[in-house]
Amino acid sequence: MAILAIDQGTSATKAIVVDGSRVLGLAEVPVEVIATPDGGVELDPERLWDSVLHAGRAALRDAGSPTLAGIGLANQGETVVAWRRSNGEAIGRAIVWQDRRSVGECERRADDAHWLAAATGLELDPYFVAPKIAWLRGQVPSDAVITTTDTWLLHRLCGAFVTDVATAGRTLLLDLDECRWHERACGLFGIEPDSLPTVVGNATPIGTCSWFGGDVPITGACVDQQAALYAERCRDAGEAKCTYGTGAFLLASTGSTPTRSTNGLVGCPAWQIDGATTWCLDGQVYTVGAAVTWLMDVGIIGEPADLDRLGAGVADSGGTTFVPALAGLAAPFWRPTARASFTGMSLGTSRGHLVRAAIDGIAAQVTLLASAAAADLGAPLQRLRVDGGLTRSELLLQTQADLLQVPVEVYPSPHATAIGVAAFAALGAGLTDDPAGWVPARVVEPAIGADEAEGRLDTWRCAAAATMEL
Repeated sequence: MAILAIDQGTSATKAIVVDGSRVLGLAEVPVEVIATPDGGVELDPERLWDSVLHAGRAALRDAGSPTLAGIGLANQGETVVAWRRSNGEAIGRAIVWQDRRSVGECERRADDAHWLAAATGLELDPYFVAPKIAWLRGQVPSDAVITTTDTWLLHRLCGAFVTDVATAGRTLLLDLDECRWHERACGLFGIEPDSLPTVVGNATPIGTCSWFGGDVPITGACVDQQAALYAERCRDAGEAKCTYGTGAFLLASTGSTPTRSTNGLVGCPAWQIDGATTWCLDGQVYTVGAAVTWLMDVGIIGEPADLDRLGAGVADSGGTTFVPALAGLAAPFWRPTARASFTGMSLGTSRGHLVRAAIDGIAAQVTLLASAAAADLGAPLQRLRVDGGLTRSELLLQTQADLLQVPVEVYPSPHATAIGVAAFAALGAGLTDDPAGWVPARVVEPAIGADEAEGRLDTWRCAAAATMEL
């Protein structure tokens, strides 16, 4: 029997239908994200809901409408929406994970940052959920609940009021060790623990859905990046992957041990199956695919393929450095007010140099995340598994391998998140897990030496430090 997996992401909702290791059908519906001059990043919840229905139904048609054993839902993590539990009505726009308007909520609680990180594993930053809830609370009716989008979507799909443990781990409200709501953390943000959704495992029956034909159980749910981590089989401590999507997200498994980073990353649950929890370290680059979109919007490139066409047309960046802080800097810096910059330009700087600098900047920040993970783990990464749309760029992959100084293994499917949540849904439906392994579509080895890589990283660090003073 088949599984319908829906990956509700920042820029699109994807759906796939799988039967074991076979993808029977797939579909994708774009999602419009709205950026505002004051640092806001929003989306229309009703259009998001429509994208879930349309993508799921289109994927089923593409697969020939097979009988479903279960449905899995992946979500974009730190995006929140206000809504009424009485009828599922959304109130206003959803606040996307890139939104910076809750900086003030973090600044007012700065004295609590240390114990909060020790309790939840997370940094006090607008990226996470609780500051967004606190900022939005005064702007919506008192009878509204504010949750991550997965809870709202699951309520509409099957009537449940739940969130999975991996998504709950993105809130600044979950006890990292116990995987339950932390009363003191909730109190800090003025939230009653009893008002929050029930925390459930990632492979368990949640409710019955009739939106895709018949009555089908929803049996899997997970935040997107942890679902991809599972799909890429980074399940033993020290195995790491990076997804290059709207942002770049590097996750490294810590196995059965919850880990609090001392090097600028965050610690969080990766997944929970049959009561057993796996944890991971997590680092983020907020604007990667979003930076490519910006390059197109301002006319530096015409399409994503220009990354390689223009970037490969020059030997290097010509001394230009790009810091992709278009929505601030995340790990390991945690400077939400940092600004993006191109520096080191001259009259000889071409579009190719700017593109090359953009690729270097993305790869440099991912490399710093990998170095921080290695420091927390006590051993260097032996390889990095990668997925996402930008892995189509050969220049990015080579630059990433060069700066990391380890092989980069490319996941063979563009649907890692959906495949991961499909595996959870299959387990929750009583079916078998995903296949025993996968073969990389390609492996990219470093082509420069360690000294050259470190010199390039030092140049980028200096440029990044300057953006924090703007």
